[in-house]
Amino acid sequence: MLWGTFSWAALGPLIVVEQTMKAANYLNIIADQLHPYMVFVFSTGNGIFQQDNAPCHKAQIVLEWFEEQTDEFHLMSWSPNSRDLNPMEHIWDVMERQLRAQTPPCPNISTLSDRCLDIWYNLSPVMHQKLVASMLRRVAAVLKAKGGAARY
Repeated sequence: MLWGTFSWAALGPLIVVEQTMKAANYLNIIADQLHPYMVFVFSTGNGIFQQDNAPCHKAQIVLEWFEEQTDEFHLMSWSPNSRDLNPMEHIWDVMERQLRAQTPPCPNISTLSDRCLDIWYNLSPVMHQKLVASMLRRVAAVLKAKGGAARY
């Protein structure tokens, strides 16, 4: 499993997660990786972090941690029916297509991890900038669809 983050300004770290993502290890990742990234990129405290509704994201210890960070950045509210809002899904799709196009296929997990990291750190800044810029349009479309699927 991979965990990554990005903003208009920069790709954040990509973390290879070697175990099942439980709330405690998700909390470790966001505390160790997300927090310094958000403070650096959004030094004025105006950052908004978006995650989906994975169970580990909604755990009480995770939500309490985000509450403690509100002076530095905020957690975006996420409707259960709004997968349309997740720009990270586009990046995962791009990465998967690039991985599948490589030959030979990955012979082991170590090679797969290395290739994922290589793809991540070579993604075009234009791509993540366009994804961030599309968020106002995405949010408006989902609001118009009253939380349902939307075209944008």
